[in-house]
Amino acid sequence: MPRTRVHNLNISLDGYAAGGTVTVDAPIGGAEALFRGFDGRFIHGIDSVEAPVTLDRALATLWGQGIGAEIMGRAKFGPPLADRPDDWRGWWGDEPPFRTPVFVMTHDALPPIEFANGTSFHFVDGSPQEVLRLAQEAAGGLDVRLGGGPSTVRQFLQADLVDFLHLVTVPITLGRGTSLWDGVSGTEDRFTVESVTSPSGLVHQLWNRTTPASTGS
Repeated sequence: MPRTRVHNLNISLDGYAAGGTVTVDAPIGGAEALFRGFDGRFIHGIDSVEAPVTLDRALATLWGQGIGAEIMGRAKFGPPLADRPDDWRGWWGDEPPFRTPVFVMTHDALPPIEFANGTSFHFVDGSPQEVLRLAQEAAGGLDVRLGGGPSTVRQFLQADLVDFLHLVTVPITLGRGTSLWDGVSGTEDRFTVESVTSPSGLVHQLWNRTTPASTGS
């Protein structure tokens, strides 16, 4: 059965997975320290770049395996609509890394955007259940990735729609920002959690659902 998965979600020691207000100049809202050591070139496989294969990089490659669609929040796609340039097409230029349909949860009514590499952005206003159903249909039997940010992941946890999470605890404290855990106490009771610490100091947690999650239908 297709799963709903979260991958490479970096989180600080004090529970923050993003900063505050997102702007064109601050796409992570001031929480850039969470990603200083992240090598995003490896999300498409260890053969995508000539570099040492480390534990951190190997786990990063799970991001794209078996994924047929992504769901993300508005802030991951861009700053508020009024603050974007008129030709805004996301943070990633002409080759977004997703290579699948991407469903952006937003109240803004915007036309789809398509790219030559298979990425397409679809802007949808709906509940987590409704958006997941659309993503599952587009995924064609493959898994759906929840790309973040933390507020979006939190909505799906609250709706009991998540099957797997790969969380990466970064050994820093932010003191403020957007927390993953507000309003989701007891979530761990629905998962088994395995942890491994890499030589870099990152702690990877693999959360696997112990009972089937709810569906998008």
